[in-house]
Amino acid sequence: MASRFLRAFQPIIQFIPEIKAPERRVSFNEKLLWTAFALIVYLVMSEIPLYGLAKSEEVLFYRVIFASSRGTLMELGIGPIVTAGLILQLLAASGFISVDFSDPEDRSLFSGANKVFAIIMTIVQASAYLIGGFFGSGVGTIQAIIIFVQLIFAGLIVMLLDEMIQKGWGIGSGISLFILAGVAQRIMVDCFSMVKVGSPAESRGIFPAIVEALVSGRPISDLFIRTADNPSILGLILTVAIFLFCIYAQGVRVEIPISHSRFRGFRGRYPISLLYVSNLPVIFASALFGNIYIIGQILWNNYRNSPELGPWIRLIGEFEYAEGGYRPIGGLAYYVSSPRGFADVLDNPLRYIVYSVMLILFCVIFSWVWLQVGGLDPRTVAKQLVDAGMQVPGFRRSEKPIEEILKRYIPVVTLLGGFIVGLLAAVADLFGAFGTGTGILLSVGIIYQYYQQIMSERIEEIYPGIKRFLGR
Repeated sequence: MASRFLRAFQPIIQFIPEIKAPERRVSFNEKLLWTAFALIVYLVMSEIPLYGLAKSEEVLFYRVIFASSRGTLMELGIGPIVTAGLILQLLAASGFISVDFSDPEDRSLFSGANKVFAIIMTIVQASAYLIGGFFGSGVGTIQAIIIFVQLIFAGLIVMLLDEMIQKGWGIGSGISLFILAGVAQRIMVDCFSMVKVGSPAESRGIFPAIVEALVSGRPISDLFIRTADNPSILGLILTVAIFLFCIYAQGVRVEIPISHSRFRGFRGRYPISLLYVSNLPVIFASALFGNIYIIGQILWNNYRNSPELGPWIRLIGEFEYAEGGYRPIGGLAYYVSSPRGFADVLDNPLRYIVYSVMLILFCVIFSWVWLQVGGLDPRTVAKQLVDAGMQVPGFRRSEKPIEEILKRYIPVVTLLGGFIVGLLAAVADLFGAFGTGTGILLSVGIIYQYYQQIMSERIEEIYPGIKRFLGR
């Protein structure tokens, strides 16, 4: 039974734009077409500047997670959707709101409330950006109103694109698709950008920089560690290493034998992967850090000179203007910001030790939270297996023995997986991996999920009877 909190959103949900689920079977090729359409819309919006502003090449860690692009319609990216989901998931995990994810009505209410929260967060973030001077002090009233409307409109489009894909018109989810596109763009820029940086001037992309060094006779060792956030050979090596390790980790699993209670010849295995809760913990942790950074900057821009609020604002974040943007120099925002390369880590080792510890800790915490909220806990999984007619050979067909078996593995794997993804993200960030450590982890996980979904779609299209057997 849904809580009063969720039911309070019912009158509002009916006025929220909605993409209806397909009433017919959508072919695999049609799903690919709609997925490509959503991706193209996102990429086009990432290039259209907001009224009176210019697109910026500003690179900040939270923009990878939020799939945002400075000065464009995708200024907010998927930030409002991720933040709204994070708030609701935490409320559900804490027991503040009651929701039964096995009940279709509760799931529908929770999904509707998530959309309402996403719109509210879009309005709040757009207002905060404008009031907080995020776009500079030269924005007039009329321009601010137009920018506000653009951001709300873009936020609605992103939300509907994500809903369209998730409801069966496309493959995967819009959020995953947009994150993958943003990370891919970032990695391509880090590898092949011809923009000149430094003195003497050299290409920012690592491959053009290597070619230039070979042609000019300069030692390539100078590119092993580079200043600021310029890509380095060390970052390239670590990027490849993280990719390979993540691919390997996807195949590490514990397999519990299961059989069907009615069809004696049907036997299989229930896999419990090392990355059991996938990369969601690092998304939530990075989203939390990103919101701290944004809120800190907005508050600092407006209230840093206030006698009463100034000292408290500096605890949240203290910033200075440099290189075309703001960078943190103190407060909590300073310690939750990822490094700008290994050279930056060497200059501020204590700062990034704190950053790494906090990232790993929050990844472990969010792993446990998602285990309870996402329906992945032993009790829920045991119920799903029993309802599907499955049992563990040698044990009676009931939820309790299956739950006890799953309890041996799932909690341990969940915490260990959260620790591993947090550690990988921290190490990759510390050594300047391309696309940020979080971006690499998300990319590998998303690509693997897309591979599984595409293979499943192809098999179901070739053998339609399998879909009926699976009850999908």
